[in-house]
Amino acid sequence: MGLQQFEERLERLVEGTLAKPFRSNLQPVEIGRRLTREMDLHRRVGVRGLIAPNAFAVTLSPADVNRFSNFIDALSRELADAAREHARIEGYSFVGPVEVEIFEGSNLKAGRFTVTADVHESEDGGFLAELVLPDGRRVSLGSDPLVIGRLPECDVVLPDSNVSRRHAELSRKGDGVFVTDLGSTNGTRVNGTPVREQLLASGDEVSVGSTKLVFEMS
Repeated sequence: MGLQQFEERLERLVEGTLAKPFRSNLQPVEIGRRLTREMDLHRRVGVRGLIAPNAFAVTLSPADVNRFSNFIDALSRELADAAREHARIEGYSFVGPVEVEIFEGSNLKAGRFTVTADVHESEDGGFLAELVLPDGRRVSLGSDPLVIGRLPECDVVLPDSNVSRRHAELSRKGDGVFVTDLGSTNGTRVNGTPVREQLLASGDEVSVGSTKLVFEMS
């Protein structure tokens, strides 16, 4: 089930703006299959359940690197997102940010590739918590609070006139993450409900001003 949805996600990538470069030879789905297999093979039991690799190195032939040169970054992002989706489906946890790096292997023939997977623990050594911005970027929450607002010195700067200069913050407390409104003008909402302070669950939508952010934890 997880592998099927993983493949379907990558197939949508092929059908979209990246279709032309991937129409023949090496397909993203092949990389996805190998990557998800590495996740399954190298998962391990941790305190919070099954821990999956979160750092992946994909090595392609010079010919394929050249063919995909304009789309390497997009492919890396899609593979990382698909890895997160596979982990959610299979109930895996990560102990650090998911990263997919693509390299060139001078000895590889066209269509050949390798995928290696490893577990890279975040610096704080705790559970992984991230805030997904509207443009898809992810901001990891460390041991220090993550301040959201309009001021340039905020950790998450939002160019939204409805967002206060220091609007809200996310902070770790024990085994959870809380969002706290910092006395903002327009308030902070979690899944549409106004809050002063709220324990967040993975998948919660945090609204500040007119901007919607998604909290993810594993």
